[in-house]
This record gives sequence, structure tokens and C-alpha cells, in this order.
Amino acid sequence: MSHLVAPSLLSANFLNLEKDIAMLNESEADWLHLDVMDGLFVPNISFGFSIIEQIRKATSKILDVHLMIVEPERYLERFRKAGADIISIHLEAVKNPAEALQNIRNMGAKAGIVINPGTPVSSLSGVISMADMVLLMSVNPGFGGQSFIPGTLPKIAELKQMIASHQLSVMIEVDGGIDLQNAPVLIKEGVDILVAGNTIFASPDPRHVIHQLKNI
Repeated sequence: MSHLVAPSLLSANFLNLEKDIAMLNESEADWLHLDVMDGLFVPNISFGFSIIEQIRKATSKILDVHLMIVEPERYLERFRKAGADIISIHLEAVKNPAEALQNIRNMGAKAGIVINPGTPVSSLSGVISMADMVLLMSVNPGFGGQSFIPGTLPKIAELKQMIASHQLSVMIEVDGGIDLQNAPVLIKEGVDILVAGNTIFASPDPRHVIHQLKNI
């Protein structure tokens, strides 16, 4: 399977969100990546259920919802109801990750587990079999426009080894500082989903950048 591209709406124009989503609908983007921030787990606050409900009405593409919130297990059902196809939770933010991942799957969504740059891949060993996807943060979460952390690359290799040794078919997603320079390296390392925000939305021709990312 060729890699997927998931533009991050955190970098979109929220005064013109409908226009940006229309552009993404016409583009080669596979998923839309939605970062939900609560001001507690990360220092920023983004958007919640009502915005996701509106986005759901505006696109038929997969909504990849990344919860950067404390106690995400309290809200899983509401995010699913709002239109999330994939719900990803941070290992660092959830009390019982295995149970939360199973609950996401029971709701009919795909379950993702996320780790921050400072969290070792080994910490996933007990829960990876419950996940459909692992999201490696390649920046410290909470702000758009940061530079890619090179230490993410060895983590991808370690994660691939863990997935293979457990004989799982878990997808690998990377989010943070992805651009046209480092994306080919990530694909070569075995990343399945590229999340890109600033690289796409700060471009004068976002659709062309998505095309370039998709055709690496």
C-alpha cells in the first residue's frame, strides 16, 4: 500500500474553513487530521465537538482525530458521534490505555496510540496489539510550525521492529515538522501516514504540495 497524506487542519484558515475543506476534498489528501487540544495536556486550546461535527458534514474523507487532552477516555463516545473515523489517544494522558483502545474499537472507529518525542517506543509493548495505528510525535505537541526532531527516525525503526515481532499490521503515522525535504526519508523508513500542516497550508498552492507529498 502506498503511503497516505493527512493534512492537519490546525494550520487551516478557521475564518475560511469551508473553503479549505473544499480544497482538500478536491486534492489527493487521504485523511483530514484534527488536533484536539485542551490547554491542560498541552498549553494550547484548539477546537472540540461542534467544529468536528461541521467538518464531518463538509467532507467524506476519513477524519483522523488526535486527542491531546487529559483523560481522553471520558470523551471517546462524543468524538465518535461527532464524526471521528480514527481516534488517537496519548499514552501519557490515559489511565488504562488498553481499555480505552478497546472501547474505541468497540465504537466502530480505528484506535490510535500516540507517544511524545520524550516517550520511549518500548513503553508501547503492552498496548500495541490493541491499536490499529501508532502516531509518533516528531515535535513536542501543542503548537504548529515546529521543526522536525531527527531523533524520531530511530524510533520509527524500533517501532517497525516491535510491530514485526508481534506479527501485527499496525500503521505508523508521524506528525510534526514534516516537509518535502524530510518526507522521502520518512517514507523510506516505513512511515504509512504523513501528517503535514504548515507545509501544506502556508504554501501558495496547497493542492500541489499535497500532490508532491503523495507522489514521493
